[in-house]
Amino acid sequence: MTATENVAAGLQVATFTDAMSRLVSGLAVVTTRQATGQPCGLLVSSICSYSVHPPSVLVVVDHASRCRDSLTHSAEFGVHLLGRAEERTARTFASRGADKFADVGWEWDGAVPRLCEAPIYLRCNTTVVFDHGDHTILIGEVAYTAAVSEAEPLVFYRRLFDWRLGRNGVRQP
Repeated sequence: MTATENVAAGLQVATFTDAMSRLVSGLAVVTTRQATGQPCGLLVSSICSYSVHPPSVLVVVDHASRCRDSLTHSAEFGVHLLGRAEERTARTFASRGADKFADVGWEWDGAVPRLCEAPIYLRCNTTVVFDHGDHTILIGEVAYTAAVSEAEPLVFYRRLFDWRLGRNGVRQP
């Protein structure tokens, strides 16, 4: 690849990244147990409903994530859909901190760490794992759903967690 092609590819990646930052998404913390028995978790914005029959979710994890290996080798994982009140939790799990669970209320749900304050919790059985580009895609069948409660969504938009969408779609304070 020539220097000109490298610059063009870099600009294309920057343009693509900026474009995708304008796609509004919800945020979730994905958790599992490490081989050492300790909990691990990370914040994801690339998550969606994958299937209704069977109920399944699709989660995308960066190869650089310290939790990736544990997730790809685990038989099950937890998905915690976050509400507006969990912004601090989102920031904790987005960080590279050593013990993300230290200041968060959580408990074991079998082999899955469950965050106590998340408005929606899904325990999933891992059914498919594959790599694409610099990320790993996990598909999990939902085995258990709990604590489905009303909460204003925590919205990720333009690389910020503090967006509040009003009725007209405009950012609210």
